[in-house]
Amino acid sequence: MSSPTGPESGLPVRMPRPRQPGRHRRPEPLVAPEGAPALVLAVPGTPSSATRSLAEEVVSIARSELPGLDARIGYLDGDNAEFPTLQAVLTYAAEERTARFEQARAAGLDVREPDGPVAVVVPLLAGPDSALLRRVRQAVMESRIAAELTDVLGPHPLLAEALHVRLSEAGLARADRARLFTVATAADGIILASVGGDEAVQAAGITGMLLAARLAVPVMAAALDQEGSIASVAEQLRSSGSQQLALAPYLIGPEIEPGLVEEAAKEAECSAAESLGAYPAIGKLALAKYTTALGIAPQQAQGTPVR
Repeated sequence: MSSPTGPESGLPVRMPRPRQPGRHRRPEPLVAPEGAPALVLAVPGTPSSATRSLAEEVVSIARSELPGLDARIGYLDGDNAEFPTLQAVLTYAAEERTARFEQARAAGLDVREPDGPVAVVVPLLAGPDSALLRRVRQAVMESRIAAELTDVLGPHPLLAEALHVRLSEAGLARADRARLFTVATAADGIILASVGGDEAVQAAGITGMLLAARLAVPVMAAALDQEGSIASVAEQLRSSGSQQLALAPYLIGPEIEPGLVEEAAKEAECSAAESLGAYPAIGKLALAKYTTALGIAPQQAQGTPVR
């Protein structure tokens, strides 16, 4: 215990570091510019309470990284106020921005609406899926709103980190590469399951190489939406010497039908990790797509070691 005048027993006390002046100071945290476009997360799949909770967590992470961010959620298959469609959300964003500037002008302020986009649409997809992306583009076009559409979130090293975490949570990989202990159920071969056909498999393969470097085991990408792809990759891994396989979904979650991952794991005769879900990297990558589209210099996103 410490007394009001100092520590007892002569123990050291951690003192706050003085604020460093000049070029060694930490940069001030970034905030969203005044009147910046909305970040609209385009969520695929059938809307549900679980899907909404996931999407809300993703935008919450983005807001925590960029205070003042106007972040919204639009569903490709939404149909009501609880699950608004992407097109409706874009329309609301445009109407609200116009109303704000009209109120400012009515108050005597000399302002005008900016010429840039009303919103930046970020697809909630880890990898490319041409069918889903076509629907996102169509919704943006039909809204007749000035909106910019970004690429999907991957491939990216942060997604390799997220996959590693999900595997370790399922007991299918060591949590920390630096610690010299083994996990009895750790896999010696990983099937990286994606959706979106050949293009998605190729993109997943890039993140798969990063994951293989983290785990020091072979990783091969396969397509959940191509018949025989999962079984074929499982056979290739086993023929190359892997004895205990694991399936890692290279998916956020809403983009596939429930049960599809479990069926694929049965087909490959192996265990499966959970989908990426609302892992913090997903929110950070969604924000990075937004800031890149607007030319804002965000604080550099860095992965954290898996513990």
